[in-house]
Amino acid sequence: MSKFRLALVQLLVTKVKTDNLHRACSLVKEAASQGAKVVVLPECFNSPYGTGFFAEYAEKIPGESTQVLSEAAKECGIYVIGGSIPEEDGGKLFNTCSVFGPDGKMLVKHRKIHLFDIDVPGKIRFQESETLSPGSSLSMFETPYCKVGVGICYDMRFAELAQIYAKKGCQLLVYPGAFNMTTGPAHWELLQRARAVDNQVYVATASPARDETASYVAWGHSSVVNPWGEVITKAGSEEAVVYADLDLQYLADVRQQIPITTQRRNDIYSISAVHEG
Repeated sequence: MSKFRLALVQLLVTKVKTDNLHRACSLVKEAASQGAKVVVLPECFNSPYGTGFFAEYAEKIPGESTQVLSEAAKECGIYVIGGSIPEEDGGKLFNTCSVFGPDGKMLVKHRKIHLFDIDVPGKIRFQESETLSPGSSLSMFETPYCKVGVGICYDMRFAELAQIYAKKGCQLLVYPGAFNMTTGPAHWELLQRARAVDNQVYVATASPARDETASYVAWGHSSVVNPWGEVITKAGSEEAVVYADLDLQYLADVRQQIPITTQRRNDIYSISAVHEG
């Protein structure tokens, strides 16, 4: 199984959770009908993105939203990478991605490790840490196609995480994310291409669709980048499902042509996980 189809669902998220869940489920099924074996939803797919919304929309896992994902994965016989939802656990809130296998069982739960706390004067200030707590574990899962590493949005800025995932055998890195109208045009594609070419892996991102009326306006442009650093599929700003056929033989060829994995000077430097969770 050196080739498989990946789908990115760029969902237009509203303030009505039930509508978000119904639409997400419908688009996951549409993607599966087009041959997708792995389907990715965007960050915060069941809720508007913003510190004022997280507590109101938060759920336990398992809960309403993850049940919908589990059922869709099982019905379609596919892997569903469930973007993220605000999760409540033990009085704390997390930004959490749940992944479900073709049998509907949860394979991994990734809590966003790096919280989005930024301040760009005159453009955007956002502090996830005002309401959210950070996760503390790496998140990987196996498929018949390849091993997959999961991060959420701001996690993508940290090259070390991607390097560790690649070192542990991940050939696809998936980052549901909601970059904004400042960081999106500046860094969204650049970071994906950097993570892909640095580690000679496929990188996929799923953003919410852009809603100009929202308090936080997402950039959109969900994408897949190949191990050569080329963008092989990209959505616009509107709601869409986009597809990419991933070729793991191509990945192997790239690594053979430019063999950085065997040329690393581990006698001089190294990168390792201190805590894997």
